[in-house]
Order: sequence, then C-alpha cells, then structure tokens
Amino acid sequence: MSVFAQLVEQLAELLQPLFHASAAAAAIVLFTALVRLLVHPLSRAAARGQKARAALQPRVAELRKKYRKDPEKLQRAVLELHAEEKVSPLSGVLPGLLQLPAFFVLYQLFSSTTIGGGANALLGHRLLAAPLGGRWADALARGGVFGAAGLVYVGLFVAVAGVATFNLVRARRAAAVNSPVAVAGDEQVPGLAVVGKVAPFLSFFTLVTVAVVPLAAALYVVTSTTWSAVERVVLYR
Repeated sequence: MSVFAQLVEQLAELLQPLFHASAAAAAIVLFTALVRLLVHPLSRAAARGQKARAALQPRVAELRKKYRKDPEKLQRAVLELHAEEKVSPLSGVLPGLLQLPAFFVLYQLFSSTTIGGGANALLGHRLLAAPLGGRWADALARGGVFGAAGLVYVGLFVAVAGVATFNLVRARRAAAVNSPVAVAGDEQVPGLAVVGKVAPFLSFFTLVTVAVVPLAAALYVVTSTTWSAVERVVLYR
C-alpha cells in the first residue's frame, strides 16, 4: 500500500500547479482513468460478447420452441450453443470485478492513519473544503448539508444521480426494443435475466457508497461510474 501511496503523491505533485490544494483529488481521478484504460480491452470484449449474444437470439428462439416441454434440455442446449459460438453469457462481469482491487486499496489507504510505520500524509489532502479521508457524516457534523464540505458531497450526489438516471433511461429504451427476444434467451441462463433487470438500478446504489466511504474512494467510484456510462454509449451504439 505504501507503493500506491507514493504513486498518488507523485501524481499529486505533477498536478499541483493546475489543481493546487485539490491536486491529490485530481490524482485519484487520473488514477481511476488509468485503471479504466487498462480494463478497456475487456470492456470492448464484453461489448462484442453482448452483440454476439444478440445475434444468437433467433437460434435461441428456435431451441425454445423445440424444447418448450423440457426446460432442462432447453437450458443445456442454450448453454451448448453459447459454448459452440464461444460466447460467454457472463462476459460483462469481468471488467467490473477487476476494478475492485483498486477501489479497496484506495479505501484502505484513506482509512489508515499510518503508512509504513509513519503518519499518513495523504489524509491532509482535500477536494475543495472536504478532506479526502473524511466521510459525508463528518461533513454533516462540521457544517451540515450546505456547509463548505457538505456542498462537495452534494455535487457528487448530483453527478451520481445524473449518471444513474441516464443509465436507467438507456436500459429501458434498449429493453423496449429487445425485450421479446432477450427474455427468450436470458431466462435459460441461470440468474442472467435477474442480473439484466437489476443492473440498470445498480448506479443508484452508488449514492450509498459515496455517502459511507472515504471521499477518496467516493471519487474513484464516481469517476468510474461516469466512465462506464460514456463507455457504454460508445461501445453499444
């Protein structure tokens, strides 16, 4: 973790002439962008996988008609079809899983008072008036919702709510176009239909995350969520 702390400090030093006291916050945003760039090839592969699954839906519909009286054979046939075409039903999960280590490192980094036996200097950095090691509860205790630190969180909440609403609208439009075919295939893959229904609402749970984790980790979450929304527009157009 000390290596990661040095990385954040060095990025903050580079960005200090532009962002001054908020340089460490800018470094976290930049670090998040670098992580997402590293994961981007997998996101592109996931997009190709989703398009490939959509292309298979007419064949899935045929299997559904053929095995409508035998759900077990239908499920097995659908899974075999995906394997034959080298299409993974869960390919979109991997990019998200690979980002979790970076989030947890940031969480630990800005929750620890010491690093490598010394004081954690990163806790002194801020985003405007809000300490990167602080939480929303701390901002509320010091100045309330509309205090100097509280307004930083208000801005983050507005950003997350905007991205979540955008994701939900796009998902509902896509579902309106594809639902008859998608349901025919997805319900044969265990849990996939449920994931498809819940996924559009996951961005709203980010509001809870932003409220309870250190501000540095919240910045990572907000930046990554926004990146995902833009990335999906580009990859799934």
